[in-house]
Amino acid sequence: MRLKDKVAIISGAASGMGAATARIFAREGAKVVIADMLEQEGRVVADSINATHPGAALFMALDVTNEAGWQKVVQETVRAFGRLDILVNNAGISGSATNNLLDVELWHRVMAVNSTGVFLGTAAAVPQMQKNGGGSIVNLSSISGVVGQAFVHMSYNASKGAVRTMTKSTAVQFGKDRIRCNSVHPGLMPPMRTSGATADPEVRAKMLKSVQLGRAGEVDEVANAILFLASDESSYVTGTELYVDGGYLAM
Repeated sequence: MRLKDKVAIISGAASGMGAATARIFAREGAKVVIADMLEQEGRVVADSINATHPGAALFMALDVTNEAGWQKVVQETVRAFGRLDILVNNAGISGSATNNLLDVELWHRVMAVNSTGVFLGTAAAVPQMQKNGGGSIVNLSSISGVVGQAFVHMSYNASKGAVRTMTKSTAVQFGKDRIRCNSVHPGLMPPMRTSGATADPEVRAKMLKSVQLGRAGEVDEVANAILFLASDESSYVTGTELYVDGGYLAM
């Protein structure tokens, strides 16, 4: 088991890539906290994991933009499982569900969830990882954090770009504490709950033309990349970007 005796918090784990990651982590021996605003969906994910891996998962309510909420989740995780080894900052919202690419309110909302949420999670987790003698933080960025896109509110590109560079800052500042931090950059994936234009078949068809493997990705393919970076198999990997995009950024 690649995560035997490890304890992980995964934000936004009630659905999509977060839920897939939680399931794979539990299969690989980790204790997993499903941290999400969606209580009903999150409890379903936790229950499904516990059905096959008894006691491996807990649901905890979390608004990633709330500092006190993050502190509480970390404290309760340590109370329940004794330590914290892995943080996956997965929670995020799309910037494609708008017809106004200069919407100021949307800018603030997307930045709060996608970038400030990652910082708050890191700020809550790092002191506990320092106590434990190290840890692994995996931040979910995007291909949108590397390039500009015509159909996405610039807040999404900016927020995911912030995650990309915040990851490197975390790796540099806390490497001395044996805390590693890496970012994963998914490409064309199944639409998110909050997707707009990126759920439109015509838009997806246009994006697919730039995907060298000729297909959209699956959430388990991202989860497997996260698993590698969370595990000791990547013990000398920090501050890096792992693209899971079918070759989209290779052109």
